[in-house]
Amino acid sequence: MHDYHVHSNYSDGVFMGRMVRAAADAGLDGVGFADHCNVSEREHLQRYKRRFGFNLDVTYERRRTAIEEYAAEYDLRVFDAVEVDYHPADEERIRSFLDEADFEYAVGSVHEIDEANVHWDYFADLGEDERRGAVDEYFDHLVALVESELFDVVAHPDIIERNPALRGYATEDHYHTVAAALSDASAVPEINAGRIDREYGQFHPNPSFLTVLAEHDVPVTLGTDAHSPDELRERVSRLRERASDAPVETVELSV
Repeated sequence: MHDYHVHSNYSDGVFMGRMVRAAADAGLDGVGFADHCNVSEREHLQRYKRRFGFNLDVTYERRRTAIEEYAAEYDLRVFDAVEVDYHPADEERIRSFLDEADFEYAVGSVHEIDEANVHWDYFADLGEDERRGAVDEYFDHLVALVESELFDVVAHPDIIERNPALRGYATEDHYHTVAAALSDASAVPEINAGRIDREYGQFHPNPSFLTVLAEHDVPVTLGTDAHSPDELRERVSRLRERASDAPVETVELSV
């Protein structure tokens, strides 16, 4: 089993060595460090970056050396990956960065709607129509992400469900539109365990979305989205169980 989506101290996770050790303890064959990265020049994201310090675009070479060192110490693959925030306005910047950095694979995610992070309370102050519009925008950007062919993995494709203010606004039409785009693209979505131990308590994608992916013959990869060793150890076992009864094929990346 390969966990293609974990984080380290190079973004918002725990020290890499502890994460690799946890992956080995969990019996994984491979673990992929897909630390957060945003290369947008838009001012609100530059401000966000200054305040939170997600600087993988300037530290990835140093991290790559650390990954190589840990891979030599443990009996498992340690992948050099990245999770990039996608917005259509940043597409050329993302393409240039990924071409230059040459990661083993790239994970794409949509975290922004109307210049607000999908996790923020901002959406609780919106009316019903505005919330529906925000969800429409999310899925429009998700389809653009898939069609960009910039990424190998599409992260948590219904991440909006984590926000109680946006939960329940996604429709079967949204799911079919994304699945149709994926069926014609090289990227694959992931079964993501990032909120099974939080308030949301579900895997991404949710069962209805996963069924739609199966109808379109779209396979998936697996990712714990773990930020700590305890999260990784606990989520791996639950992710195995979810993958074993999922209606979709689980595939390994060609890296």
